[in-house]
Amino acid sequence: MKSEGSVVLVGGYGVVGAQLARLLRERHPDLPLVIAGRRREPAELLAGQLGGAEAAVLDVRAERPLAGLASRPRAVVSLVNDPEDRLLLSAARDGVPVLDITRWTSRMKTAVLRLAGTASRAPVLLSSAWMAGLVPRLVAASAPRLGRLERVEVGIRFSLTDAAGPDSLEYMDRLGLSFEVTEGGAERWVVPLTDGRRVTFSDGRHTRVFRLDTPEQATLPVVLGARTVATRLGFDSGAVTWLLAALQRLGVVKLLQHPRLTRLRRALMASNGTGGVAAWVADVEGARGRTRIEVVDPRGQAHLTAVGALLGVERLLGLDGAPPPPAGVWFPEHEPRAEHALAALRACGVEVRVEEQLQREAA
Repeated sequence: MKSEGSVVLVGGYGVVGAQLARLLRERHPDLPLVIAGRRREPAELLAGQLGGAEAAVLDVRAERPLAGLASRPRAVVSLVNDPEDRLLLSAARDGVPVLDITRWTSRMKTAVLRLAGTASRAPVLLSSAWMAGLVPRLVAASAPRLGRLERVEVGIRFSLTDAAGPDSLEYMDRLGLSFEVTEGGAERWVVPLTDGRRVTFSDGRHTRVFRLDTPEQATLPVVLGARTVATRLGFDSGAVTWLLAALQRLGVVKLLQHPRLTRLRRALMASNGTGGVAAWVADVEGARGRTRIEVVDPRGQAHLTAVGALLGVERLLGLDGAPPPPAGVWFPEHEPRAEHALAALRACGVEVRVEEQLQREAA
């Protein structure tokens, strides 16, 4: 197998990975791809459908996950949970650029600490914020015109009929665990599924949304200096949203975190995979005005996540018109490349609307 110059998609035949592979093939026909995972058969099937792609067996739990590749790849994209950071650390040590979209906030912070003690010779783009970093990327794109960011309020509408892979369920089933947020420049702990608000989405539908632990709530204050960041999620079924919030108030959600109840917990969050519409909005306030960002993907959240990962790959490889980032740890809000991101989203069928209200400068 010839991996030299290839982009290795670890978990490339999964729900999000397969869509990312197809997007990369459409936008970059000559880019060689390696579809990697623990099972060879689905990897070979997808590689054959794509053309210009190969299959590889790769286990992120192995001591040296990249050892089975014939040569050093151009980049690695981690689309599956890397529980012991072996894939991440081995890529960084070998000088292979890596994009990771799978980490919830606490695991992202752990990765940063581990990377701090590693002599990384390549860029590491940690892009596991909502929809593979789309939220912080578009917020950062609006920041230069707004000045100092005072408040970022994100509302997400999650479709229960959409397709979701096992890693998405791992992300979502942490609803019983408290997490840190930044409010007014100070950190405090909050409980998921609390502090509800009513959000109006671009289609005019009103949805009740509640607190959710997502990485942009940790990175936007650090990278952009945002003084308050809050991400909330609600379901397209108001009854389900109300039920989960009620279970949280009663303490049932926390009880469901017991390892013996993982199967039941996952069953509550699982989707039937028939398809749904992904939608989120972000209200961004700065010293010089405010911006509302509305994003809708008729093809669903897995597709929207794949588009976010696509932007990450293009940024990592310098395929967005700017030089690739140097070695080190990066987040989506670093160098957001606003015009490229908006053009790519729309080319992939994602609807994006940005409304600005800037204050007039004193004469």
